[in-house]
Amino acid sequence: MDKILEGLVSSSHPLPLKRVIVRRVVESAETPQSAPECRAMFSLSTRLILQGPDQFQRQVGRQVLEAYARHHRDDFEAFFTRGLVLALLQGGDPALPPPPPLPAVAPGLGPSLDPAVLDYIQVGLRLLISCPAVLELFALLQGEALRLVSERPPAPLCARLCQLLSDFPQCLPRGRKPALAFCQQLVRSIAHFQTQGTREAELRLYVSQVTQVSGLLRSIWKAEPDTLLPSLQELFAIISSTDFEPSVALASLVQHIPLQMITVLIGSLTTDPNVKDASMTQALCRMIEWLSWPLAQHVETWVIALLKGLAAVQKFTILIDVTLLKIEMIVPHVDKLVKSFKINGLASSATFLGQLSELIHCMMYHYSGFPELYEPILEAIKDLPKPSEEKIKMILNQSAWTSQSSSLQSCLSRFSGKSETGKTGLINLGNTCYMNSVIQALFMATDFRRHVLSLNLNGCNTLMRKLQHLFAFLAHTQREAYAPRIFFEASRPPWFTPRSQQDCSEYLRFLLDRLHEEERTLKALSLGKLSEDMNEESVVQEVSSKTQLITKQPCREERTLIEKMFRGKLQTSICCLNCKSTSYKEEAFTDLSLAFCPPVFLENVDPPSTENSPEGKDDCMEQVSTRAFSPVAETAADGLAIGDCCEMVTNDGTSKDPPIDSNCENTKDPFPCKAENRDSLRKHVSEATPSVTDLLNYFLAPEVLKGDNKYYCEKCASLQNAEKTMQIVEEPEYLILTLLRFSYDPKCHIRRKILDNVSLPLVLELPVKRTASPLSPVSGVWSMGVEFSDTGENLAKKLKPSGAEEVCCPQLVPYVISSVVVHSGISSESGHYYSYARNVASSGPSLGSCDQTQSLALAYPQSNLMAGEAPVAAAEKELDENEVSKEWFLFNDSRVTFTSFQSVQKITSRFPKDTAYVLVYKKQNSTSTLSAKSTNGLWVNGDPPLQKDLMDAITKDNKLYLQVRCRHC
Repeated sequence: MDKILEGLVSSSHPLPLKRVIVRRVVESAETPQSAPECRAMFSLSTRLILQGPDQFQRQVGRQVLEAYARHHRDDFEAFFTRGLVLALLQGGDPALPPPPPLPAVAPGLGPSLDPAVLDYIQVGLRLLISCPAVLELFALLQGEALRLVSERPPAPLCARLCQLLSDFPQCLPRGRKPALAFCQQLVRSIAHFQTQGTREAELRLYVSQVTQVSGLLRSIWKAEPDTLLPSLQELFAIISSTDFEPSVALASLVQHIPLQMITVLIGSLTTDPNVKDASMTQALCRMIEWLSWPLAQHVETWVIALLKGLAAVQKFTILIDVTLLKIEMIVPHVDKLVKSFKINGLASSATFLGQLSELIHCMMYHYSGFPELYEPILEAIKDLPKPSEEKIKMILNQSAWTSQSSSLQSCLSRFSGKSETGKTGLINLGNTCYMNSVIQALFMATDFRRHVLSLNLNGCNTLMRKLQHLFAFLAHTQREAYAPRIFFEASRPPWFTPRSQQDCSEYLRFLLDRLHEEERTLKALSLGKLSEDMNEESVVQEVSSKTQLITKQPCREERTLIEKMFRGKLQTSICCLNCKSTSYKEEAFTDLSLAFCPPVFLENVDPPSTENSPEGKDDCMEQVSTRAFSPVAETAADGLAIGDCCEMVTNDGTSKDPPIDSNCENTKDPFPCKAENRDSLRKHVSEATPSVTDLLNYFLAPEVLKGDNKYYCEKCASLQNAEKTMQIVEEPEYLILTLLRFSYDPKCHIRRKILDNVSLPLVLELPVKRTASPLSPVSGVWSMGVEFSDTGENLAKKLKPSGAEEVCCPQLVPYVISSVVVHSGISSESGHYYSYARNVASSGPSLGSCDQTQSLALAYPQSNLMAGEAPVAAAEKELDENEVSKEWFLFNDSRVTFTSFQSVQKITSRFPKDTAYVLVYKKQNSTSTLSAKSTNGLWVNGDPPLQKDLMDAITKDNKLYLQVRCRHC
């Protein structure tokens, strides 16, 4: 009969005929058979079950085996022995041809055992369930089951094993230790599961396999309660580890954990001193990822309970880090969520959408600095009610989170390498975003970066050497983000409190000054060799004398790198309005601090009573606030208005006239300006958006010194009314502009923030007074390197400093924007900094010759030198289109993304707390010696080659990083 069966399955008979023959073979099992005949049929049917090439042959084998085993049980018991089962589980029966191995699911994961072997064993156990020999098989399978799960079987094999163990629980490991080990190993096996397809049918099969495995664990936990807690500890160890990325299939276990255990387990986890913050953060992030599991139940309950538990023990750092790490996962689903609830139309849906809107606005308020992520969210919820700022503050104050350590620790890196931008982020070391944003802006200043990288600083331990090291790593590291710990410790101003928010403009000024003074000192030391026997005091004197020598000889060759790149010169002239004598003072600057101009300045019209008098013009300017009234600032209840008798404090310690607010109870209006005029001015300005050119024009506008601020004239030997004028006489390669957004409130003793939007021009034209010879002391006469011409009656009224009939116009020097540092927040002591930047070539596009630019300037009055559309429009038309569309980057600590200039321009209109603070502009058509190439011409279009020791350090770090990354992939 076995030969008939063997010939049948290999024949080409029609399928109906084959079925008839198989039925007769099965019926033949009822007749008496000899032991060899039975064994032959058992062997043949086993081979068909395990090695049949198609479903028909495997089905035939199973029917024949079951029929012969039922009628010849003793013979089957002698065939289906412990040795056969063990051989099958470990690779095949020597009496049978070895079954074909399955390909491994993943390298090093799981045995290549065919699940058909487990099907065959399950059939055999069911046929022998009443025989004493089955007990020996149960004992064998108890050990083999533990071995199999320890080898990390893939999902199909593990699910088949769990099906066998569910049908025959006698095969489960017995005893506390074996049972506990089995549960822990099964949890680890689930962590290594991987789906083998993306089609719906494949995904459904995968989910059912995972459900089968988790169902077995639930049965064991119910039968052996002592195994539950160790299994959960193993689960936490897996999801908190960085050794590998565990499968989201672990989410299937959560539904089987009794909800009554939440309080005990969460309390144990959050108070256990052995659980590190990094481990908890990693675990919580992965639990959030479990929400994507199709059949996840109670996952959100555990996540919320864990969040509340961490907040209860004030582990806010973990909560902040998790929010920052998972914010991108949440954002894409908001639009779909809002649309689905709008379609629903239920009252409960409307309530939910209102709560969702509050939650989202609180999130954007508290975690500012992600404009590219929040843009689609704002679009999705634009029709939903927006909570007031007071309500947002109230909600946030109910459960304030304050970080105790640095956010986004490097140990939490997902080893993703550099972002698609090719740029490297900077890790926040604990409220160091003020430094990170400034460093990225300086790094993106192409000429400055290239000169820093080209310096030969071997053997030096200077701050410039550390900056070179930082720039080199930003340019060449393979890491997604770099931790600038050494540079931070070296560059932090001594009065800056560690781990507290600071003013980025103050840091930038301190950094540039340190680099400048350091280079001056080194140059002074290099002018002559110091004697070895000099004592310390004589060395200090020598350095001081040579430093003074350099100061007295301001030749271009002796300038420091900071001076070459960032230094400009500002000339201040004061003209006595009584005797017309003029005094001059010239001083260097590395940045200009721009105050917000008063409304009348933006009106660009002369008040009726001051048509012919600069003094009268100044009177009216002082009657209104020295800032523009934005809609945010006009809200009295939000506490952000800057009209409450605030003194405008500049970063260098000086102050401008305080703003006058008619609502301030202790303020008197010293100038009887009509209320209706003032109201019309405020109404106009509230609708207008001042530009950087407006603020720069206001900075350079003449100022009348009178009253308590009169000028002491040496010629008159008394205090006199005078006119103060400032002019730029030497422009820097990089123009740094700081918008004075923080003002001191003497009533509240805090620095408030001006939230006004400011328009940022792509091209800025800086008026520079050119001098061909030293300043002339002749009263009322400018010594300038430009032609004099009649500029019109309006200009004469506005600029005439001493009654001269002719005045000259400065030359307009074109600058193109390079970077913008944004402050997000409502005060200087809090908030967040991030920066926008782009690559600006060292030699920009042609914007016309100096003569052309000058001729444009002479056609427009002083008040419109930059704000006037014609000169700027003409320059921008000549700007190459590719220059405008160059890629912009958003640097937000570790995160670097692509963005656009349009996003930079509308940032404050979309996010009122996010305002431009520090701007960097690059001079175009530079003819100075600062060209972007070395003396041997090796780096015309790129960064210079690095020093060998620096390149070796970067190469070593990259190799180490890539090795670690490979281990975690």
